[in-house]
Amino acid sequence: MKNYIENTYYHIFNRGVEERDIYGDDKDYKVFLGFLKRYLTPPAQNEVQPRWESKLFEEVKLSAYSLMPNHFHLLIKQMTREGMTRFIRALMNSYVRYFNQKYKRVGGLFQGIFKAVPVDNETYLLHLSRYIHLNPLELHNMTMGKLEDYYCSYGEYIGKRSTSWIYSEEILGYFGSKLISVSSYDSYRDFVEKYQGNSGEVLGGLTLE
Repeated sequence: MKNYIENTYYHIFNRGVEERDIYGDDKDYKVFLGFLKRYLTPPAQNEVQPRWESKLFEEVKLSAYSLMPNHFHLLIKQMTREGMTRFIRALMNSYVRYFNQKYKRVGGLFQGIFKAVPVDNETYLLHLSRYIHLNPLELHNMTMGKLEDYYCSYGEYIGKRSTSWIYSEEILGYFGSKLISVSSYDSYRDFVEKYQGNSGEVLGGLTLE
């Protein structure tokens, strides 16, 4: 097992084996998101503890995500030393079981172990969130208006959705200024949609192509 640092952000990504699609239809995307919600949401007060409950919601915080036909990106803050590994293992095992049963297949779905790149400075963190949210545009040639409705967390960052298991506050905290009376939502949208630079270059090639 690899050792990852606690209280640290990581860019996690993986693709389908042989670059095959890992989502066949809209339901598959929604099931994957359902598993994210399952493991990242604490049980309601007085709720009977589900059999899968292992308090992973206390060990990792999901800040951003983007689901593409043959790969996914997650921006996670690991709170405990082994929390991220436990979380990804639970997520992958649950989704692969669902996928294999639905499509009547056996064997692995993903291309080896997940990749996890530590985020070691604020500039990297901000550009990584931008890269993740823009990922669907490059593949699907989408418009910005449609991007917020795609299977990514951009909607949470521009105020269109509120999702309890998406922690956008820390990244949005870098945007907006009381001095110029601009909301963090508007400022982040400008950063994602109007910034002229290439976030991939800032990330130094540590992305999934």
